[in-house]
Amino acid sequence: MSALAAIRPSDLEFPLFVHVLGAMVLVGGLITVVGFQALAWRRRDRTDVLAFDRAAFWALLTVAIPGWIVMRLGGEWIYSEEGWSGEDDPSWLGIGYTTADLGLPLLLIATILAGLGTRRSRRGEGTSVLGRIATPLSVILLVAYLVTVWAMSAKPT
Repeated sequence: MSALAAIRPSDLEFPLFVHVLGAMVLVGGLITVVGFQALAWRRRDRTDVLAFDRAAFWALLTVAIPGWIVMRLGGEWIYSEEGWSGEDDPSWLGIGYTTADLGLPLLLIATILAGLGTRRSRRGEGTSVLGRIATPLSVILLVAYLVTVWAMSAKPT
């Protein structure tokens, strides 16, 4: 029995680290957001709902969005170092680009809606529908990025 190791040039290790770190922060932030939003949906006490909605908004703003930026910068860095042209790119790379490109607008919309919902709840206008729309958007993003993590690690042809 023998084991083969994937060998990559050492100059790609740091860009890959940056890319993977950003992706982990992004997915971890989205898991946190979905958890907070699920807790907010289940609570009846207005102060609990407001606290969880606020936590979800701040997790989107301070964790998920910076994670997306770091992930994308690392990915572009690797792409430029590898010298891919765009014509014969592997399918897993297309999956990554698609989810990153479509994910940013959804991430920004979810953040804005969560912020507006938190603002309305804080003013005493009740639980905002705008804030509740952020929950399915966050779930969609989380599922899309988990599929992307699978595609990047399994590298289907």
